[in-house]
Amino acid sequence: MPPVIAVSNLVKTYASGFQALKGINLDIRRGEIFALLGPNGAGKTTLINIICGIVNATSGSVLVDGHHFTAEYRAARSLIGLVPQELTTDAFETVWATVTFSRRLFGKRDNPDYVTKVLKDVALWDRKDSKIMTLSGGMKRRVLIARPFPTSRRSCSLMSPPPALTSSCARTCGTSCARCGPPVSPIILTTHYIEEAEQMADRIGVINNGEIILVEEKAALMQKLGKKQLTLLLQQPLRAVPEALAAHNLMLAPGGTELIYTYDTRGERTGITALLQDLSQAGIRFKDLQTTQSSLQDIFVDLVRHSR
Repeated sequence: MPPVIAVSNLVKTYASGFQALKGINLDIRRGEIFALLGPNGAGKTTLINIICGIVNATSGSVLVDGHHFTAEYRAARSLIGLVPQELTTDAFETVWATVTFSRRLFGKRDNPDYVTKVLKDVALWDRKDSKIMTLSGGMKRRVLIARPFPTSRRSCSLMSPPPALTSSCARTCGTSCARCGPPVSPIILTTHYIEEAEQMADRIGVINNGEIILVEEKAALMQKLGKKQLTLLLQQPLRAVPEALAAHNLMLAPGGTELIYTYDTRGERTGITALLQDLSQAGIRFKDLQTTQSSLQDIFVDLVRHSR
């Protein structure tokens, strides 16, 4: 099945000479939630703005459901819904009118049943007749999330959660986005909320310095690049790691009651068996142990650090 968004050799160089995008190639699948991660200035906003038709590319192409982003601008743009970071709504309009107006921008007929579904999915149905100016900050941002979906039954949502959304609210709204769109509708999530990306995304893409440095299934990424830590809770505190254990690169936690061993999940052997044998020979006893998997945050920071 062809991708719903196909980005090919996309380059953007500004008048100042700054190259924001350097030959980006990226396919977005139908029905997936794709998290695009990157530090400030990595090129996330430029890429999204080009896909949405807000910024012109220097070279390269974008196809949206087979429609070229410049040759077939209206058709491509009508398939994309953007959730901006900034609050850009008419304060004196009602919630219903604001969301309904999105359809009219693209010459589409009103569809009250579908707008009703969208507002219920983002928990705004009870406030449908309220003016935007009377809503709380969180509800206003739910309106931003609701607006893109009534434009098309095949809409592609590009979502960048506004900073004022709390962690739990962002998760709720992201889930609502997935429900609002039809089954073939993907969501591109450009975010600094890495915890939300870890929970919601099917695939992860990392961009830095205008280049895509990795695209991977989330589970495969965490399995491939993730590291685990084994924490040993000691029966007696240590002042320092014994020389006999130096080869294991152990870290002694403050207080001396925990030894932390980090190992790579990609290795054929973890080294845990040898570590436990050496601990026994050194006369170090432990009363409990626990393992933790590195998070997407850890993986992201490590990827960006090594791409500089």
